[in-house]
This record gives sequence, structure tokens and C-alpha cells, in this order.
Amino acid sequence: MSQNPTDKSLTYADAGVSIDTGDALIEKIKPMAKSTRRPGADVSLGGFGGAFDLRAAGFKDPVLVSGTDGVGTKLRIAIDTGVLDTVGIDLVAMCVNDVLAQGAEPLFFLDYFATGYLDKDRAAAVISGIAEGCRQAGSALIGGETAEMPGMYEGEDFDLAGFVVGAAERGKLLPRLGKMKAGDALVGISSSGPHSNGYSLIRKVVELSGLSWSDPAPFAPGKTLAEALLEPTKIYIKSVLPLIRDDLVKGLAHITGGGLTENTPRMLPSHLAGEYDMASWARPAVFDWLQETGNIAETEMQRAFNCGIGMVLAAAPEQADEVVSRLTASGETAQIVGRLIAK
Repeated sequence: MSQNPTDKSLTYADAGVSIDTGDALIEKIKPMAKSTRRPGADVSLGGFGGAFDLRAAGFKDPVLVSGTDGVGTKLRIAIDTGVLDTVGIDLVAMCVNDVLAQGAEPLFFLDYFATGYLDKDRAAAVISGIAEGCRQAGSALIGGETAEMPGMYEGEDFDLAGFVVGAAERGKLLPRLGKMKAGDALVGISSSGPHSNGYSLIRKVVELSGLSWSDPAPFAPGKTLAEALLEPTKIYIKSVLPLIRDDLVKGLAHITGGGLTENTPRMLPSHLAGEYDMASWARPAVFDWLQETGNIAETEMQRAFNCGIGMVLAAAPEQADEVVSRLTASGETAQIVGRLIAK
């Protein structure tokens, strides 16, 4: 029978997992979660699950829509630079923008934070971004999981995943394929930069450029390269959801990995295609810098990045100007960027 070679009584902490630190983190983030409270959710962390009251949220005959996503290798930049308070916004954005594309209002959000060593202050910085993203989306942060897993992650590395549940009234889901027709307008809403896609390629370009993360960004005066490339993903809920509810949107495409070329077809019936006027919007300088520094072909740019358009709406041509006007009034930069055509 093998025995412990020392007289020490082993604890979980000796194996690299501190229950006390986990408990301290929960206490630290409780006020963050409470700040995301909304009708339907009385946020209180510490239970085994989170509850949501659809009736209290105003739904009569809802269909639930769920989504899950991560931040990808944008996390690598955040970890290497110690700028941790914005990637949580990215995490929420990637999830809630997806359920918005189905016509749903995001109701509640859960996060998964996994690390080899739990530093409660670093974790709290990440979760503060998650709470901020939830506030922007009007989604309650009702729970999550913090996993300390020594041997799985090295040093200060960690990973994030998010899960959102949204709802729409029955019959109001997007896309409305039967209503789309050739000639419908495509309205583009500007992105805040690369959002959370293409960062493996971005990091390769930065490596080729010879710049460090603390160097001035060649495309963003007054910012370091890290600050510019960690610009959070834009959350479109509050500007777009009212348009959906007023029946001004036939389809919605969240422009993520695959760009316009691969995401637009996801909202279209098989007999229609999107035709874009690529000169109809000003492409942010970050994309020009990436293309020139990395010698990236235009076709690759359009597949890897959003190139300045984070969300595309399909609308009747006679309603397109109203859509643009209302988006502009809500603080978005929007314009007609193309139309639907028969394949």
C-alpha cells in the first residue's frame, strides 16, 4: 500500500485549487451581476442555477433562441498585455449579436472562465467586462462557472466561453424568407474594428510588422497597438431590436468570421444573393494597415474580416431610408451598402 511520503495532510490548495479564492471572487463579482438586473431576472449569484420569468419580461407566446461563443485568440493579446477589462464585452457581443440575428431579445447570459491559477483580481477585471457587455445588451448576468484547473492552463493563461438565451414572440423570428425579394435593400451598420474575428491572422501581421503591443498604433493616433486592436466588439441590440419589432427588418446577418461573403447567405432564401457596393462605406484604417502590412489579398480580407460592417439588415427599398435614419438617431453609422438580387 503506497503512502504519502510526508506527514503533511494534503489539501485541495496543495494541488493548486483554492476554494477560498473562488469564494472571494464570487463575493467580488456579486455587485457586477446585480448591476445587470432586468425584468424577469432578480440576479443573485451562489445558487445551482439561474431562473428567468418570461412573463415578467413581457412575453406572451415566446420562442427561445440560444447561442454560445468565445473570444478566440483576441484573448492572447489581452493576456499578454494585461488589458483584461474589455474582452468580457467581446464575449457578450459575440453571443447576443447572434441571437439578435434571429430576431430575438437577449434575456440572460452565463459565462465560463477557466484558468490554471485563479487570481481573483484578474478574473474580476474580466467579469467586469462581461457585466458591462450585459448592461449594453440589456441581458441579465444570472450565473456562470469559474474553473481553476492547474495542469490544463500555463501561467496566466485563461479561456472564456459565453452562453445566452433570448426570446422572440412566435411568428416574429428572423429571417422572414418568404418576404424577401430581389431589389430589397441591404443596410450596413459600421463595426468598431475587427470585433473578435481574424485575430490569428492579425497577430501574424503584427509579428511581421516588428511592432510591439506598446508601440503607437500606425492606424489609430493616440492609442497603443494593443489598445487599438482590443477595441471591443460593438453590441447592436438597443439600436436594431426596435426596428425588428416594428417589422422594418426582413433579415439580419451578424458579420463574423467569413465576412460579408459567407455570412450574408445565412439570412437569405436559396434563390437570392447579396450584391454589395464596396465603395459605399469608408473602411476603417485598421483594415488598410492589416492588408498592406500583411500583403493580404482583397478576397482574403473579405473572408477573414468584417471590413467595417458589423451587421447587415435586409429591408424593403421603400423603408430603407427610414431604417438608416433611425439607426443614425440611435448613434450608429449606417448606410445602404447593396441590394438583393436573383441568383
